[in-house]
This record gives sequence, structure tokens and C-alpha cells, in this order.
Amino acid sequence: MEPLRWWLSLFGLLVIAGVYFYSRREKKPAVEESNAGHRIEPSLDVGDQDSDDDPALDVAEDDDDDELPDQSTPQKIVTVRIVAGEKKSFAGDELVLSMRGIGLRHGKFGIFHRFDGNDESRTIFSAASLVEPGSFDLQNIKGQQIPGISLFLVLPGPVECVEAFDLMLAAARALTQTLGGELLDESGSTLSIQRERYLREEIIQFQLSRLVS
Repeated sequence: MEPLRWWLSLFGLLVIAGVYFYSRREKKPAVEESNAGHRIEPSLDVGDQDSDDDPALDVAEDDDDDELPDQSTPQKIVTVRIVAGEKKSFAGDELVLSMRGIGLRHGKFGIFHRFDGNDESRTIFSAASLVEPGSFDLQNIKGQQIPGISLFLVLPGPVECVEAFDLMLAAARALTQTLGGELLDESGSTLSIQRERYLREEIIQFQLSRLVS
């Protein structure tokens, strides 16, 4: 009887071990499935952003959120740039005087704006520095060197869309001539006649889409 008892004990141990390992194998997929529900998907790192990012776009989005709380309204941001070109940079005080000379006024977010009349809540377009964060420190502007500025408008605005675009382009050309700079589009290429026409057509289509909707 002793050998039989020994074999029964061994068989019992084998059965227990088998049940244990089987249960472990059954639980493992469940754990993996549970973890899959909490998996963190990869995301783009801040360092992957384009080095040519325009500070004006950040300001425009902040301005847009502040003045147009209804985010269901379709919106469009149009941007052009004025850069110093071969001169490397503009003198800060000269740049500020030039912007004030064409009717731009320093205001919200520390940047310059063209208002519809004297109502500072009705901004047609704005001008921000290409130096982060885009604002102008008027107390220390003398002696500063600024490589360029971005003029931008957020549509829809207080005036008709194409009119706002034409007003911004007229201001950009006046500043470009006064400062001896170069007028570029939002991507940093020279603002050609063809590109200007394309932007205007985009704005017309945007305006028509708003009327249809």
C-alpha cells in the first residue's frame, strides 16, 4: 500500500500544479486586454514643431477665443509678414513709429491693431513681432532689434472679409516701403501677385460658404 499512496500523492501534486499553471495562463490575456484599454498613444513632441512657427498665430488664436466665444462659427486666419531682409532687423523704435504712422495702435496682448473707427472691440487686423511671444515692450523698445512683424486678420471680423484683407495688404505695403523691408506670405515666400490673388479667392470662397451655411 505504501507505493500506491506515494503515487497517489504525486498524482495529486501534478493535478494541483496543472490547475495552477492553467489558471495563470488564462488570467494573462485578461490582464493584457485590460492594459490595452489604458494604453497611452504616442503623441507629437513639442520639439517636433516647425522652427518657422509664427508667434502671431498663437496671438490670433488667443484673440479669437477671447472675442469670438462661439466656436461653432467657421473662422479663417490670414497672415502676411514683413521682414528686414538684408538689414537683418528693424530698430524697435523706428518700427513702432512706422506702425503708429499708418494708424495702428498698441493694445490688447501688447501688439498693434487696426480698429474699425475708435471702437477697440472691433479689430480689423493686428500686427505682432516675429520675436516670441509676439508682443512689443514699449518701455524698452528703444535699442531693440526686431527681425520682422506678422500682420494677421481673423475672419469673420467687423468689416466685410475682402475689405479687411485689402486694408491689411495696403498697410503691409506702406510699412514695407517705409521700413525698406520685404513683404512675404505666411510661409515665408515673397508675396507675389499670383499668391495675393489666390488668398483673395480663398477669402471670397470663405465668405460665400458662410452665406450658404
